[in-house]
Amino acid sequence: MAKVVVTHSVADVAAWLGHAAERAEAIGNLGGTDVVDHVAHDGSNTVAVSTQVDDVDALVAALSSPPPEIASLMQSHGVQPPLTIYVEG
Repeated sequence: MAKVVVTHSVADVAAWLGHAAERAEAIGNLGGTDVVDHVAHDGSNTVAVSTQVDDVDALVAALSSPPPEIASLMQSHGVQPPLTIYVEG
């Protein structure tokens, strides 16, 4: 299992945090576990999500070219591309 961290900006950090359970469920449906949200210490609108996942390539593919249901969820959470994806080395 590898740790994956995804960073991006959001329109509103407080609103984004309000969708934590929905986001964790969606990432879980993509094979992620132990989903944790992170906010920038500097007060900016940059956020990160970390998760453990067995199939890194499947998660990266789903986030890089999201199917309609994931794209809709990202939009409703205020996600602003681009997403930067880091994988534990």
